[in-house]
Parts: sequence; structure tokens; C-alpha cells
Amino acid sequence: PPNPEKRPYMVSSRMRWDAVDVDFSAEAEALEEELARTITGSDEPERRADRTLAQRSGVRQARLTGHAEGRGPESRAILVSVSTRSRKEQESSLDELAELADTAGVHVAGTLIQRVHTINPRFILGKGKLADLEVLALQGNAGLIVFDGELAPAQLRNLTEVTERRILDRTQLILDIFAQRASSKAGKYQVELAQLQYMLPRLVGKSRAMDRLAGGIGGRGPGETKLETDRRRLRDRVARIKEALEDLRRQRSYARARRAKGGVPIASLVGYTNAGKSTLLNALTGSEVLAENRLFATLDPTTRRLRFPRERELILTDTVGFIRSLPKELVEAFRATLEELEEAELLLHVADASHPELEQQLKAVEDILEQLDLHNTPRMLILNKVDALESPAHCGDDGVCLTPRQVLEQDHPEAFFISARSGEGLAELSAAI
Repeated sequence: PPNPEKRPYMVSSRMRWDAVDVDFSAEAEALEEELARTITGSDEPERRADRTLAQRSGVRQARLTGHAEGRGPESRAILVSVSTRSRKEQESSLDELAELADTAGVHVAGTLIQRVHTINPRFILGKGKLADLEVLALQGNAGLIVFDGELAPAQLRNLTEVTERRILDRTQLILDIFAQRASSKAGKYQVELAQLQYMLPRLVGKSRAMDRLAGGIGGRGPGETKLETDRRRLRDRVARIKEALEDLRRQRSYARARRAKGGVPIASLVGYTNAGKSTLLNALTGSEVLAENRLFATLDPTTRRLRFPRERELILTDTVGFIRSLPKELVEAFRATLEELEEAELLLHVADASHPELEQQLKAVEDILEQLDLHNTPRMLILNKVDALESPAHCGDDGVCLTPRQVLEQDHPEAFFISARSGEGLAELSAAI
């Protein structure tokens, strides 16, 4: 169990085999009781908070992860990063993975980082780290292990067999969040399509249920396995969803054509997830679109009219947020949504000025826009949340002291510095648009 020295195990002193007086069963039971007490004690503050929330709302509240309900092992996870990148990059990526886990309703019980020269093609981790992972999972009562990155189907299968726990990768976690957040029919179709496309190559089975279905008189030969039947059903479902999404694309193209006839220009908000796009849309248009301090709060495109002085109007659209290494299944499934960006005459790239990894987030969004062939569309860079920037100045070797905002103004002279929450800079931004 967890201890001040952070030792993963104890080594007893050697003794003759016939002189051993240890009751191993009693020792194992004592360890299990201590582990149970530790886990229950660490969860109690969260349990109290959940009970208070339930009492206030008058309904039973539970955090749903898409895998489990409540505080059991399936809602507790160990986050793992195995990479050739620097440790600082791995820690930063794990921080974002922890935010994703929190958005999905998963409690992070621990983290494990391993920097390697080459990735183990079978288990990702080395044998020693696999043992450390087992100890971490036992100490945290975690039934879920989330890897930062995408696992190959064989790696997913091997890790599940070795750890005897549910294994997820970053892509599955993002898909799970999208499944929770999708509210419209179109959004649900798009998420289901992405999940099915991800699941198809990973569909495996090795139980009696996978025995040959055909046989006997008129059915001799190999027949069709249960696995093949499942794959065929999934492919049929994918085809039906693609047809439904194609109808949706046509409907949206008609709506865009009607808007184009009206001669009203279109501007689209793009940017990293949780950069404040929905808050900015609300501030500019007086709308009440859902805006939360969480990743992927907005999935469905939202369109609002923005009236400027001198009776000028434009249409402002808010789309799904981007993230580093956005799963290719999601990009393909959300084509019907992202086509809204193709009609825009202006892209408003919103970024979180206070985020420590601002530059990496800016590059991630630019890369995705290039994938969508939108890199030639005119755009404006909007650095939001300037009210959250630290005020202390940093002095360089030359003795010049600059505040974080002044540093950003030097690095991005073309950017507009605003706070969608307080309204700072919105008048200048509207005039520039």
C-alpha cells in the first residue's frame, strides 16, 4: 500500500525454508485491508462533494465515463506515456490527457512516464515498467489504463491480456468524450461513424462464441465465423451512416447557398479546444450558446448573425474545437460539420493567451487547417483570456523587463488581444472584422 518512502514492495530477510513462521494468507489479507482503507479514505472528499451536489439538485448525480458509473475501479485510471520525446514534452502531453480524462468523468489515480529509444512493438512498455504499472494500478484501485498515443490492435490485445484491465488509448478517450457530448442527430451519427471506423480493425475474439456458425447438411466447409459476421454488420452500419451524413451535407449546402444569395458574409471561429470560442460568440452576438471550461464543450456548429454599426451584418459560426493529433477518424466523420469552414470568407483563429503551450496549440490548429485545405483562407489571430496572463515582468540578460503580454505582442504583432469574459478589446476586434 502507499507509504511515506514510496516503496513498491518489501523484501523480507532470508531464512531456512523449514524455519518459516509467516502466515502468508493472513499477511495478504492484511495488505488487502490496508489497500482498501487507503483507497476509501482518498475517495471520501469526492464522494462527499458528489452527495452534496445530488442533494442540491434533487436528483441522483453520477459521473458517467461511458465505461462505468460511480467510483469503482472502472472510473479510476492510470495515465501512461511511453515515447521517444523529451520528458518535459511527455509531462505536458500527460497534463492534457488528464484534462481529457476529467472531461470524460474519469478520476486519475496515478501517472507513469517512460522515455525510450525505440517503442516495444508488443507491449509498448518494458517488463520492469509493466511491473511498476501493476503496482500503481493496485495502489490506486484503477481498473482503467489510458495510454497517451494510439495503440495498434495487437498492442491493445497484448496489454489487455497482461494487465487484465481495460486499456484505452488517447483516440478512444476523445471518441468517448464526443459520444457523451453529441446531442444533435448529426453529431451522434458523426461520432458513431468515427467509433465504428476505429473499432473495425480492432475487432477480435477468441471465445466459443467465435466458433463456426455454418455446418451440417448443406453447410459443410468453413462457414462464417461470429467475428466475420460482426465485421459485416459494422460495415453495413458504416455504409448506412455515410448515406445519412451525405444527406446532411446536401441539406447544409442548400442552407449555405441561401445564405450566399442574401449576400451576407460568413466568418468562422476556429481554434484549439477550450480556447473560448463559444464565450466569444456569446459576447459578440448576445447569444447563450453553451460555454464551459472543459474540453470539447461544443460539437455541433452554431450559426449566429452579428450586426455591426452602420447596419452591416455578417454570419458568425462556431465549430468543434481542435486538439493535437486529432484522430483521423474524427476528421473524416466530421467532414459534414467542418464543411462550414469551407464557405467562410474569414477564419477567426481564437487561442488561449494564458496557456503555457500557446505556440504548440497554434501550430496544431494551423496543421489541421492545412489538412482541410483551408490554409489559404484569410484569417485573423485572436489571443483570448488576456485577463488571465500573469502580471509579473520577466527580465532578460540585457536588463529589459517585459510582462507576458508584452512578450506576446512582440511575438505576434498582428494578433488582437481580448478577453471574451470581461469584454476587453471586443470593440477593436469588431471594427477589424
